[in-house]
Amino acid sequence: MKLLILFLLFTYSLFGSLHSKSAAVYYGSEINYSMVGIHDYIIIQPDLIDENRHGFKLYKNKMYAYVSIGEIHPGIKEYPYIKKEWVLSENKAWKSKVLDITNKEYQQFLFTFMIEPLLMRGFENFFFDTIDSYQLVAKTPKERKKYEKSLVEFIHIFHKKYPHAKLILNRGFELIDEVHNDIEAVLFESYFLGLGGANLGYKIVSDQDREWLDIWIKKIQSYNVDVISLDYIDAANINSSIVQQDIDFIASRGMIPVVSNKELNIYSKSSKNPIKRKIFTLIDESKIDRIFQSAHRHGDLALNYLGYMQDIHPINQGLPPIEQMLQYSGVIIWFEKKQHFAKKQFYEWIISLISHGIYVVFINNFASLETSKYIKRLGIKRTNVDGLSAVSVKKDPMMGFEMNFGDTVVNERLKVKGAIKKLLTLELSNGKKSTLAAIMPWGGFVYEGAFITELQGDEIFVINPFKFFEESLRLKKLIVPDTTTENGTRLMFSHVDGDGMANRVEATKNKVSGEVILNKILKHYKTPHSISVIGAEIDKNGLFPKISRKLQNIARKMYALPNVEPATHTFTHPFFWNKIVNDSLEERFRLKVKGYHFSVANELSAPLEFINKHLLKPHKKPRAKTVFWSGDCAPKKETLAYAYKHNILNINGGDTTITNDSPWLAKIAPIGLERGGYYQIYTGEQNENIYTNEWLGPFWGFKKVVQTFKLTNSPRRMKPIDIYYHLYSGSKMASLRALEYVFDWTIKQDILPIFTSEYIPKVMDFYEISMANEGDEWLFEGMKNLKTLRIEQKDAGVDFEKSQGIVSLTHFENHTYVGVAPNKEKIFLTRDDQKYKQQNYLVSANAKLISFKEHKKYKEYIFDGFLPLKTKFHLQDNCFVTHLAKGAKKGKIKLFCK
Repeated sequence: MKLLILFLLFTYSLFGSLHSKSAAVYYGSEINYSMVGIHDYIIIQPDLIDENRHGFKLYKNKMYAYVSIGEIHPGIKEYPYIKKEWVLSENKAWKSKVLDITNKEYQQFLFTFMIEPLLMRGFENFFFDTIDSYQLVAKTPKERKKYEKSLVEFIHIFHKKYPHAKLILNRGFELIDEVHNDIEAVLFESYFLGLGGANLGYKIVSDQDREWLDIWIKKIQSYNVDVISLDYIDAANINSSIVQQDIDFIASRGMIPVVSNKELNIYSKSSKNPIKRKIFTLIDESKIDRIFQSAHRHGDLALNYLGYMQDIHPINQGLPPIEQMLQYSGVIIWFEKKQHFAKKQFYEWIISLISHGIYVVFINNFASLETSKYIKRLGIKRTNVDGLSAVSVKKDPMMGFEMNFGDTVVNERLKVKGAIKKLLTLELSNGKKSTLAAIMPWGGFVYEGAFITELQGDEIFVINPFKFFEESLRLKKLIVPDTTTENGTRLMFSHVDGDGMANRVEATKNKVSGEVILNKILKHYKTPHSISVIGAEIDKNGLFPKISRKLQNIARKMYALPNVEPATHTFTHPFFWNKIVNDSLEERFRLKVKGYHFSVANELSAPLEFINKHLLKPHKKPRAKTVFWSGDCAPKKETLAYAYKHNILNINGGDTTITNDSPWLAKIAPIGLERGGYYQIYTGEQNENIYTNEWLGPFWGFKKVVQTFKLTNSPRRMKPIDIYYHLYSGSKMASLRALEYVFDWTIKQDILPIFTSEYIPKVMDFYEISMANEGDEWLFEGMKNLKTLRIEQKDAGVDFEKSQGIVSLTHFENHTYVGVAPNKEKIFLTRDDQKYKQQNYLVSANAKLISFKEHKKYKEYIFDGFLPLKTKFHLQDNCFVTHLAKGAKKGKIKLFCK
């Protein structure tokens, strides 16, 4: 209360702005890049960061790796290399050793053991902590000057050795006159909310201490060096008005505010605060892998479309502490079957979530609370009833999305108290009512068949999942990073699994399927094609040694075409990736190749190296860098981690097979699957094997994929067009004709063709993009490859003059697609649903926009594509655009106004 009263003495306006600089200090181990990416400075503990993740690569230019200069803790791995003569004293508060920065040998240790290994891992920038630790031993001005001189020399040497590395200092005020040209910012702690006492408890900083700090702050700011002020508060209060007042108070003095807890293991608050895009979903993965669970297949499907993603967490890993849960916009409890585990602990965890403003949703059942007293405390009373017939008597418009809840027999009755909205109520044959779905003050629930039902093997949504998640989790309506569209045009790519390259062609002597695909498809259709080969099929010691030279020559001819990129479909085509144990896979789970030693490296890296070295011309670009998963297409975390570590892109998996016969939403797969921070990227639509009953016929069945393309475009554009097939489609006349039919239909559509290796990073970006919003203004960071934002509104608009990095606007059905300029990773977007009508902008193009420049007298657009260029502009009466020669696929267009 005393703290609150002190804050209320200040009456500052809100200084935070999407255009203000902000910072994050996060020393936790589970970094969420969508939470930190919007900040200008991201200070982290490098030993807790996986540098192979996509988010690290996306934001590493803004990340600063912690390095302690003046102290070392005995618990870190480098401590055994510390020499006794370097140790000056002990910092008892932090239980660390104070070290002698004047010692040249110790300085070299810092470079060799602390800094250069981080540079080798990919870290680019550094945060030097414990700069002032010498003051614990230097008591006279002369002694302090000696240490300060050595620190200055060390920083100068650092800057000379690593001129591109950016540096932040923790304090080091006395050095600022000498090092201000070497640093980006100075961070200091405890301006208003600080730590103190023997136990480093939370406290309010005295006016006297703050006045002393103000002197140094003014001096640092005089050099145009950013000042980051880090204040501390208990994690339980991080979302309080006290924190916002502190941020305003610090920002009013021209500093970058950061407020966190003393452990720095929560996501700190600053001038800009990210939208929480992640949903925490609790599942049981002990018997059923997540790839098969409804939580992933149906939850990710709907939430991804809304701009959110799930952090799927198996219950056997325990319940995370509340501090860790503050990063999530909601929690879903999603068990396939009823559970039995620590009821009281689970209930208390749920209540703690709710008390921290985190909404909770139960799908299917109430987990371990099902038959306990605790479920009553959430306003739900469950009782057993014996096989009563039930009729739906009340339903919200959210229900009956694809199918109504029909008459049924029930064995349970749910009586709900305090519901904000009852979505589905049944009347039982005993005259009583049972509610199977409701929006509750704490979130909501959908019980068993009220979420999704099965009919003749198909899964059909009873509830509208988009609306239910939005309302129950109180999700903010986002402007969504969109992976389906670019420059207002639906993306299209084609990727081919290498199976069956050597298959004999029906009724044709000595010709193999790969030749037919080369001549009839790749050479005829000039759109991009991504073609993979199976190493065991083309290797001279593989499955077909007598024709391996012929197969390799076919691959060389394919890869020599300008519209073809190479990829691998692995070496031995593993059938079940989850059977890999200790980097080994039994022969029965893969193709058998004599003398072959299985390893993930031999399945992924080696085939790519072979392709690049033996099947491509030296100048051929792009190089092979993508794996198309084989078999069950379900790689585990370790395999995905290998791919990411070696910069190998990945795709396959996800069964999108929606057709006119089965026009159900659940027939569309999510965009990918997360495992331990790594993402498996799913295909757009499924391949011909599925449409031909696993290649049993009819062999013309792939024609039906056109229905899939249409149904994944409307009423929601859920997928790009992906013509995904196998090389064996060239072996039969019917399958070849089906493939030609699909290509012929596709090239008549409004499409923007790209390579598969260009699509994959767009999906990877989706998961890591960080965003913030204030009123009509939106900020997006991390849009390196993904270049489209979607507003789920028919006639939405943007203010092109106020926005930065926005180049196009397209309305399609009930969606508005906003195009982002190339080479822009930070985007400012200002909504204006009227002003856009009076502005000039690109509406659509069927080619990539590779450059956009605004000159004084005109705007310049440079396009590069595979099809004759088609563009559409929205122009005012006094404006016009130049045109390219007829049939041109690339070139420069200028927009002038008189």
